[in-house]
Amino acid sequence: MQIDQHRITACNEPLTAAHQRRLQFLRQEIPHTEEIIGQLTAFQVAIPSWALGTGGTRFGRFPGGGEPRSLEEKLEDIGLLHALNRGSGAVSLHIPWDIPSNAAHIRTVASQLGLQFDAMNSNTFQDQPGQQHSYKFGSLAHTDKATRQQAIAHNLEVMHYGRELGAKALTIWLSDGSCFPGQLNFRHAFDHALESFGEIYQALPDDWKLFIEYKAFEPNFYSTTVGDWGQSLLYTSKLGPKAFTLVDLGHHLPNANIEQIVALLLREGKLGGFHFNDSKYGDDDLTVGCIRPYQLFLIFNELIDGMDARHMEHATDMGWMIDASHNVKDPLEDLLQSVEAIRIAYAQALLVDRSRLTAAQNNNDTVQAQEILQHAFRTDVRPLIAEARLRAGGALDPLAVFRKEKVRDQLVGERGKTTIATGL
Repeated sequence: MQIDQHRITACNEPLTAAHQRRLQFLRQEIPHTEEIIGQLTAFQVAIPSWALGTGGTRFGRFPGGGEPRSLEEKLEDIGLLHALNRGSGAVSLHIPWDIPSNAAHIRTVASQLGLQFDAMNSNTFQDQPGQQHSYKFGSLAHTDKATRQQAIAHNLEVMHYGRELGAKALTIWLSDGSCFPGQLNFRHAFDHALESFGEIYQALPDDWKLFIEYKAFEPNFYSTTVGDWGQSLLYTSKLGPKAFTLVDLGHHLPNANIEQIVALLLREGKLGGFHFNDSKYGDDDLTVGCIRPYQLFLIFNELIDGMDARHMEHATDMGWMIDASHNVKDPLEDLLQSVEAIRIAYAQALLVDRSRLTAAQNNNDTVQAQEILQHAFRTDVRPLIAEARLRAGGALDPLAVFRKEKVRDQLVGERGKTTIATGL
Protein backbone atom coordinates (compact mmCIF):
# COMPACT_ATOMS: atom_id res chain seq x y z
CA MET A 1 0.00 0.00 0.00
CA GLN A 2 0.94 3.63 -0.35
CA ILE A 3 -0.28 6.77 1.41
CA ASP A 4 -1.60 9.31 -1.05
CA GLN A 5 0.27 12.61 -1.13
CA HIS A 6 -3.00 14.42 -0.48
CA ARG A 7 -3.41 12.51 2.79
CA ILE A 8 0.09 13.51 3.90
CA THR A 9 -0.65 17.13 3.05
CA ALA A 10 -3.94 16.99 4.95
CA CYS A 11 -2.17 15.57 8.02
CA ASN A 12 0.47 18.32 7.79
CA GLU A 13 -1.97 21.24 7.67
CA PRO A 14 -2.98 21.39 11.37
CA LEU A 15 0.68 21.08 12.39
CA THR A 16 2.13 23.71 10.07
CA ALA A 17 1.66 26.84 12.18
CA ALA A 18 3.31 25.36 15.28
CA HIS A 19 6.08 23.92 13.14
CA GLN A 20 6.83 27.32 11.61
CA ARG A 21 7.02 28.93 15.06
CA ARG A 22 9.57 26.37 16.23
CA LEU A 23 11.52 26.69 13.00
CA GLN A 24 11.61 30.49 13.24
CA PHE A 25 13.00 30.26 16.77
CA LEU A 26 15.82 28.00 15.55
CA ARG A 27 16.56 30.36 12.68
CA GLN A 28 17.20 33.12 15.21
CA GLU A 29 19.59 30.87 17.13
CA ILE A 30 21.35 29.13 14.23
CA PRO A 31 22.67 31.26 11.36
CA HIS A 32 23.16 28.42 8.85
CA THR A 33 19.79 26.67 9.07
CA GLU A 34 19.29 26.61 5.30
CA GLU A 35 22.59 24.82 4.78
CA ILE A 36 21.69 22.23 7.41
CA ILE A 37 18.24 21.68 5.91
CA GLY A 38 19.87 21.09 2.53
CA GLN A 39 22.29 18.58 3.99
CA LEU A 40 19.46 16.76 5.76
CA THR A 41 17.46 16.57 2.55
CA ALA A 42 20.37 14.93 0.72
CA PHE A 43 21.17 12.51 3.56
CA GLN A 44 19.48 9.15 2.93
CA VAL A 45 19.59 6.01 5.07
CA ALA A 46 19.24 2.57 3.50
CA ILE A 47 16.58 0.25 4.90
CA PRO A 48 17.63 -3.41 5.15
CA SER A 49 15.31 -5.86 3.46
CA TRP A 50 15.45 -8.12 6.55
CA ALA A 51 14.11 -5.46 8.96
CA LEU A 52 10.58 -5.24 7.55
CA GLY A 53 9.32 -8.24 9.48
CA THR A 54 9.40 -8.95 13.18
CA GLY A 55 12.83 -10.22 14.13
CA GLY A 56 13.04 -12.38 17.20
CA THR A 57 15.62 -14.35 19.13
CA ARG A 58 16.61 -17.98 19.43
CA PHE A 59 13.93 -18.21 22.14
CA GLY A 60 11.03 -17.21 19.96
CA ARG A 61 9.52 -14.95 17.35
CA PHE A 62 6.18 -13.15 17.52
CA PRO A 63 5.04 -11.98 14.06
CA GLY A 64 2.77 -8.96 14.08
CA GLY A 65 0.77 -9.64 10.93
CA GLY A 66 0.80 -7.95 7.55
CA GLU A 67 4.47 -8.73 7.00
CA PRO A 68 5.78 -8.56 3.42
CA ARG A 69 5.53 -11.87 1.58
CA SER A 70 7.80 -11.01 -1.33
CA LEU A 71 10.58 -8.67 -2.35
CA GLU A 72 8.05 -6.49 -4.15
CA GLU A 73 6.07 -6.07 -0.94
CA LYS A 74 9.26 -5.23 0.94
CA LEU A 75 9.97 -2.50 -1.56
CA GLU A 76 6.42 -1.23 -1.13
CA ASP A 77 6.97 -0.98 2.63
CA ILE A 78 10.25 0.90 2.18
CA GLY A 79 8.55 3.17 -0.35
CA LEU A 80 5.88 3.87 2.26
CA LEU A 81 8.52 4.79 4.83
CA HIS A 82 10.28 7.03 2.33
CA ALA A 83 7.04 8.76 1.38
CA LEU A 84 6.56 9.65 5.05
CA ASN A 85 10.07 10.65 6.11
CA ARG A 86 11.86 11.39 2.80
CA GLY A 87 15.01 10.08 4.41
CA SER A 88 15.00 6.37 3.60
CA GLY A 89 15.34 6.30 -0.15
CA ALA A 90 17.63 3.30 -0.44
CA VAL A 91 17.44 -0.46 0.05
CA SER A 92 20.14 -2.76 1.42
CA LEU A 93 19.32 -6.17 -0.01
CA HIS A 94 20.14 -9.55 1.51
CA ILE A 95 20.87 -12.62 -0.59
CA PRO A 96 19.60 -15.37 -0.56
CA TRP A 97 16.68 -14.16 1.59
CA ASP A 98 15.59 -11.71 -1.13
CA ILE A 99 16.80 -12.94 -4.50
CA PRO A 100 15.45 -10.77 -7.34
CA SER A 101 14.14 -13.37 -9.77
CA ASN A 102 13.51 -10.61 -12.31
CA ALA A 103 16.05 -7.89 -11.62
CA ALA A 104 14.76 -5.52 -14.30
CA HIS A 105 11.25 -5.70 -12.82
CA ILE A 106 12.55 -5.17 -9.26
CA ARG A 107 14.63 -2.19 -10.35
CA THR A 108 11.58 -0.68 -12.04
CA VAL A 109 9.44 -1.17 -8.93
CA ALA A 110 12.10 0.48 -6.80
CA SER A 111 12.47 3.39 -9.19
CA GLN A 112 8.72 4.02 -9.21
CA LEU A 113 8.88 4.26 -5.40
CA GLY A 114 11.82 6.67 -5.48
CA LEU A 115 14.26 4.03 -4.22
CA GLN A 116 17.73 2.90 -5.23
CA PHE A 117 19.87 -0.02 -4.09
CA ASP A 118 22.67 0.40 -1.60
CA ALA A 119 25.15 -2.27 -0.47
CA MET A 120 24.31 -5.90 -1.15
CA ASN A 121 24.67 -8.39 1.72
CA SER A 122 25.85 -11.98 1.37
CA ASN A 123 25.07 -14.85 3.73
CA THR A 124 27.52 -17.61 4.55
CA PHE A 125 26.39 -17.89 8.17
CA GLN A 126 23.51 -20.22 7.32
CA ASP A 127 23.18 -23.42 5.30
CA GLN A 128 20.70 -23.16 2.45
CA PRO A 129 18.54 -25.97 0.99
CA GLY A 130 20.50 -28.08 -1.45
CA GLN A 131 23.86 -26.65 -0.37
CA GLN A 132 26.68 -29.15 -0.92
CA HIS A 133 29.03 -28.08 1.88
CA SER A 134 27.96 -26.99 5.38
CA TYR A 135 29.08 -23.76 7.05
CA LYS A 136 28.82 -25.26 10.53
CA PHE A 137 32.59 -24.87 11.01
CA GLY A 138 33.11 -21.84 8.80
CA SER A 139 32.81 -20.57 5.25
CA LEU A 140 35.39 -18.20 3.76
CA ALA A 141 37.85 -19.28 6.45
CA HIS A 142 36.92 -22.97 6.51
CA THR A 143 39.68 -25.56 6.67
CA ASP A 144 38.21 -27.22 3.56
CA LYS A 145 39.02 -25.47 0.29
CA ALA A 146 35.87 -26.71 -1.44
CA THR A 147 33.73 -25.10 1.26
CA ARG A 148 35.66 -21.85 0.88
CA GLN A 149 35.14 -21.93 -2.88
CA GLN A 150 31.41 -22.45 -2.37
CA ALA A 151 31.28 -19.36 -0.12
CA ILE A 152 33.29 -17.34 -2.64
CA ALA A 153 30.91 -18.38 -5.42
CA HIS A 154 27.96 -17.19 -3.34
CA ASN A 155 29.52 -13.74 -2.91
CA LEU A 156 30.16 -13.53 -6.64
CA GLU A 157 26.51 -14.41 -7.21
CA VAL A 158 25.46 -11.60 -4.85
CA MET A 159 27.61 -9.18 -6.83
CA HIS A 160 25.88 -10.35 -10.02
CA TYR A 161 22.47 -9.47 -8.60
CA GLY A 162 23.84 -6.17 -7.35
CA ARG A 163 25.11 -5.18 -10.78
CA GLU A 164 21.70 -5.90 -12.26
CA LEU A 165 20.05 -3.70 -9.62
CA GLY A 166 22.50 -0.80 -9.81
CA ALA A 167 24.18 -1.36 -6.45
CA LYS A 168 27.81 -0.39 -5.96
CA ALA A 169 28.98 -2.25 -2.86
CA LEU A 170 29.15 -5.69 -1.27
CA THR A 171 29.02 -6.17 2.50
CA ILE A 172 30.50 -9.34 3.97
CA TRP A 173 29.82 -10.24 7.58
CA LEU A 174 31.93 -13.29 8.29
CA SER A 175 30.63 -15.30 11.24
CA ASP A 176 33.52 -17.78 11.07
CA GLY A 177 35.36 -18.51 14.30
CA SER A 178 35.50 -21.02 17.12
CA CYS A 179 33.63 -21.83 20.31
CA PHE A 180 36.40 -23.68 22.17
CA PRO A 181 40.15 -23.28 22.72
CA GLY A 182 42.15 -25.42 20.35
CA GLN A 183 39.28 -25.78 17.87
CA LEU A 184 40.88 -23.44 15.33
CA ASN A 185 44.35 -22.40 14.22
CA PHE A 186 44.05 -18.60 14.32
CA ARG A 187 46.81 -17.91 11.79
CA HIS A 188 45.51 -20.44 9.29
CA ALA A 189 41.96 -19.09 9.65
CA PHE A 190 43.21 -15.57 8.94
CA ASP A 191 45.12 -16.75 5.89
CA HIS A 192 42.14 -18.69 4.54
CA ALA A 193 39.84 -15.69 5.00
CA LEU A 194 42.35 -13.33 3.38
CA GLU A 195 42.71 -15.63 0.38
CA SER A 196 38.92 -15.86 0.02
CA PHE A 197 38.44 -12.12 0.39
CA GLY A 198 41.14 -11.66 -2.22
CA GLU A 199 39.28 -13.72 -4.82
CA ILE A 200 36.09 -11.75 -4.17
CA TYR A 201 38.00 -8.46 -4.29
CA GLN A 202 39.53 -9.31 -7.66
CA ALA A 203 36.02 -9.83 -9.08
CA LEU A 204 34.76 -6.41 -7.93
CA PRO A 205 33.73 -4.03 -10.71
CA ASP A 206 35.92 -0.93 -10.90
CA ASP A 207 33.26 1.31 -9.37
CA TRP A 208 32.34 -1.04 -6.49
CA LYS A 209 33.44 -1.14 -2.86
CA LEU A 210 33.93 -4.15 -0.61
CA PHE A 211 32.81 -3.64 3.01
CA ILE A 212 34.20 -6.07 5.59
CA GLU A 213 32.11 -6.06 8.74
CA TYR A 214 33.38 -7.21 12.12
CA LYS A 215 31.78 -8.60 15.28
CA ALA A 216 33.27 -9.49 18.64
CA PHE A 217 31.22 -12.62 19.27
CA GLU A 218 28.22 -14.72 18.19
CA PRO A 219 27.56 -17.20 16.76
CA ASN A 220 31.06 -18.20 17.89
CA PHE A 221 31.92 -17.47 21.49
CA TYR A 222 35.66 -18.08 21.81
CA SER A 223 37.10 -16.45 18.70
CA THR A 224 35.82 -14.63 15.63
CA THR A 225 37.93 -14.49 12.48
CA VAL A 226 36.99 -10.83 11.90
CA GLY A 227 36.40 -9.96 15.52
CA ASP A 228 37.15 -6.24 15.74
CA TRP A 229 37.94 -3.12 13.75
CA GLY A 230 41.68 -3.82 13.82
CA GLN A 231 41.26 -7.19 12.16
CA SER A 232 38.91 -5.71 9.56
CA LEU A 233 41.39 -2.89 8.92
CA LEU A 234 44.17 -5.43 8.52
CA TYR A 235 42.19 -7.32 5.88
CA THR A 236 41.10 -4.22 3.98
CA SER A 237 44.60 -2.73 4.02
CA LYS A 238 46.00 -5.90 2.49
CA LEU A 239 43.25 -6.16 -0.12
CA GLY A 240 43.51 -2.72 -1.71
CA PRO A 241 41.85 0.68 -2.19
CA LYS A 242 38.35 -0.67 -2.93
CA ALA A 243 38.14 -2.49 0.42
CA PHE A 244 36.77 -0.74 3.50
CA THR A 245 35.76 -1.49 7.07
CA LEU A 246 32.07 -1.43 7.94
CA VAL A 247 31.10 -0.46 11.50
CA ASP A 248 28.01 -2.00 13.07
CA LEU A 249 27.16 -0.19 16.31
CA GLY A 250 26.10 -3.43 18.00
CA HIS A 251 29.23 -5.41 17.11
CA HIS A 252 31.53 -4.21 19.89
CA LEU A 253 32.47 -5.34 23.35
CA PRO A 254 30.77 -3.37 26.16
CA ASN A 255 31.93 0.24 26.62
CA ALA A 256 34.01 0.31 23.43
CA ASN A 257 34.87 3.84 22.32
CA ILE A 258 33.21 3.61 18.92
CA GLU A 259 33.73 7.29 18.15
CA GLN A 260 37.51 6.85 18.46
CA ILE A 261 37.36 3.82 16.19
CA VAL A 262 35.47 5.89 13.63
CA ALA A 263 38.01 8.71 13.82
CA LEU A 264 40.98 6.42 13.26
CA LEU A 265 39.36 4.50 10.39
CA LEU A 266 38.56 7.79 8.69
CA ARG A 267 42.13 8.95 9.22
CA GLU A 268 43.31 5.84 7.39
CA GLY A 269 40.74 6.32 4.60
CA LYS A 270 39.26 2.91 5.41
CA LEU A 271 35.81 3.61 6.82
CA GLY A 272 33.29 2.68 4.17
CA GLY A 273 29.93 2.11 5.79
CA PHE A 274 27.75 2.08 8.87
CA HIS A 275 25.12 -0.25 10.26
CA PHE A 276 23.01 1.68 12.76
CA ASN A 277 21.25 0.13 15.76
CA ASP A 278 21.48 0.33 19.54
CA SER A 279 22.06 -2.10 22.39
CA LYS A 280 22.21 -2.35 26.16
CA TYR A 281 24.18 -5.55 26.71
CA GLY A 282 25.29 -7.11 23.44
CA ASP A 283 24.14 -7.18 19.85
CA ASP A 284 20.53 -6.41 20.75
CA ASP A 285 19.59 -4.75 17.41
CA LEU A 286 17.42 -2.19 19.17
CA THR A 287 15.99 1.04 17.75
CA VAL A 288 18.73 3.51 16.86
CA GLY A 289 19.34 6.04 19.62
CA CYS A 290 16.98 4.45 22.14
CA ILE A 291 19.73 3.60 24.66
CA ARG A 292 22.78 5.78 23.94
CA PRO A 293 21.73 8.91 22.02
CA TYR A 294 24.75 10.91 23.25
CA GLN A 295 27.14 8.26 21.97
CA LEU A 296 25.36 8.36 18.60
CA PHE A 297 25.89 12.13 18.51
CA LEU A 298 29.58 11.76 19.42
CA ILE A 299 29.99 9.22 16.63
CA PHE A 300 28.46 11.63 14.13
CA ASN A 301 30.67 14.39 15.47
CA GLU A 302 33.71 12.31 14.53
CA LEU A 303 32.16 11.27 11.23
CA ILE A 304 31.63 14.86 10.14
CA ASP A 305 35.02 16.01 11.39
CA GLY A 306 36.83 13.14 9.68
CA MET A 307 34.84 13.26 6.45
CA ASP A 308 35.29 17.02 6.13
CA ALA A 309 39.03 16.63 6.70
CA ARG A 310 39.12 14.25 3.74
CA HIS A 311 36.74 16.41 1.63
CA MET A 312 34.15 13.63 1.51
CA GLU A 313 30.49 14.16 0.65
CA HIS A 314 28.37 13.28 3.67
CA ALA A 315 25.47 11.92 1.67
CA THR A 316 27.27 9.83 -0.93
CA ASP A 317 30.80 8.91 0.16
CA MET A 318 29.71 6.59 2.97
CA GLY A 319 27.24 3.72 3.10
CA TRP A 320 24.53 4.62 5.64
CA MET A 321 22.39 1.60 6.57
CA ILE A 322 20.19 0.42 9.41
CA ASP A 323 20.71 -3.09 10.76
CA ALA A 324 18.02 -3.86 13.32
CA SER A 325 15.33 -6.46 13.75
CA HIS A 326 13.65 -7.34 17.01
CA ASN A 327 10.58 -8.80 18.61
CA VAL A 328 8.24 -6.31 20.25
CA LYS A 329 7.69 -3.28 17.97
CA ASP A 330 5.93 -2.80 14.70
CA PRO A 331 8.94 -3.00 12.33
CA LEU A 332 7.82 -0.02 10.25
CA GLU A 333 7.30 2.17 13.30
CA ASP A 334 10.72 1.12 14.57
CA LEU A 335 12.34 2.08 11.25
CA LEU A 336 10.63 5.48 11.29
CA GLN A 337 12.04 6.06 14.77
CA SER A 338 15.50 4.86 13.74
CA VAL A 339 15.76 7.11 10.69
CA GLU A 340 14.61 10.06 12.82
CA ALA A 341 17.25 9.32 15.48
CA ILE A 342 20.00 9.12 12.86
CA ARG A 343 19.01 12.42 11.30
CA ILE A 344 18.78 14.09 14.71
CA ALA A 345 22.32 13.01 15.61
CA TYR A 346 23.56 14.11 12.19
CA ALA A 347 21.92 17.54 12.49
CA GLN A 348 23.23 18.03 16.03
CA ALA A 349 26.75 17.24 14.85
CA LEU A 350 26.37 19.79 12.06
CA LEU A 351 25.79 22.42 14.77
CA VAL A 352 29.17 21.90 16.44
CA ASP A 353 31.33 25.03 16.23
CA ARG A 354 34.43 23.32 14.89
CA SER A 355 36.75 26.34 15.10
CA ARG A 356 35.88 26.93 18.75
CA LEU A 357 36.17 23.22 19.51
CA THR A 358 39.61 23.05 17.88
CA ALA A 359 40.75 26.09 19.86
CA ALA A 360 39.53 24.54 23.11
CA GLN A 361 41.29 21.27 22.29
CA ASN A 362 44.55 23.02 21.41
CA ASN A 363 44.38 25.01 24.67
CA ASN A 364 43.52 21.88 26.69
CA ASP A 365 40.35 23.63 27.82
CA THR A 366 38.47 20.50 28.82
CA VAL A 367 35.45 22.31 30.24
CA GLN A 368 34.94 24.49 27.16
CA ALA A 369 35.31 21.52 24.79
CA GLN A 370 32.62 19.65 26.71
CA GLU A 371 30.33 22.68 26.73
CA ILE A 372 30.64 23.11 22.96
CA LEU A 373 29.67 19.49 22.29
CA GLN A 374 26.86 19.37 24.82
CA HIS A 375 25.39 22.66 23.60
CA ALA A 376 24.98 21.12 20.15
CA PHE A 377 23.63 17.86 21.59
CA ARG A 378 21.05 19.65 23.75
CA THR A 379 19.71 21.74 20.87
CA ASP A 380 16.33 20.54 19.65
CA VAL A 381 16.96 20.13 15.93
CA ARG A 382 13.69 18.36 15.16
CA PRO A 383 12.18 21.44 13.44
CA LEU A 384 15.06 21.40 10.95
CA ILE A 385 14.45 17.74 10.17
CA ALA A 386 10.71 18.30 9.88
CA GLU A 387 11.32 21.20 7.49
CA ALA A 388 13.59 19.01 5.33
CA ARG A 389 10.82 16.40 5.18
CA LEU A 390 8.16 19.00 4.43
CA ARG A 391 10.08 20.52 1.52
CA ALA A 392 10.60 17.06 0.04
CA GLY A 393 6.90 16.23 0.28
CA GLY A 394 7.04 14.18 3.47
CA ALA A 395 5.11 14.29 6.72
CA LEU A 396 5.79 16.70 9.55
CA ASP A 397 5.10 13.83 11.95
CA PRO A 398 5.62 10.52 10.07
CA LEU A 399 4.78 8.26 12.98
CA ALA A 400 1.53 10.11 13.67
CA VAL A 401 0.48 9.77 10.03
CA PHE A 402 1.37 6.07 10.07
CA ARG A 403 -0.95 5.54 13.02
CA LYS A 404 -3.70 7.90 11.89
CA GLU A 405 -3.90 6.11 8.55
CA LYS A 406 -3.92 2.73 10.36
CA VAL A 407 -1.21 1.44 8.05
CA ARG A 408 -0.59 -1.79 9.94
CA ASP A 409 -4.30 -2.63 9.95
CA GLN A 410 -4.43 -2.05 6.20
CA LEU A 411 -1.39 -4.27 5.67
CA VAL A 412 -2.96 -7.02 7.75
CA GLY A 413 -6.10 -6.67 5.66
CA GLU A 414 -4.13 -7.00 2.44
CA ARG A 415 -1.65 -9.70 3.48
CA GLY A 416 -3.23 -11.52 6.40
CA LYS A 417 -2.57 -11.91 10.10
CA THR A 418 -0.16 -14.83 9.88
CA THR A 419 2.20 -13.73 7.11
CA ILE A 420 5.90 -13.92 7.91
CA ALA A 421 8.45 -11.81 6.07
CA THR A 422 10.61 -13.69 3.62
CA GLY A 423 14.06 -14.66 4.85
CA LEU A 424 13.31 -14.67 8.56
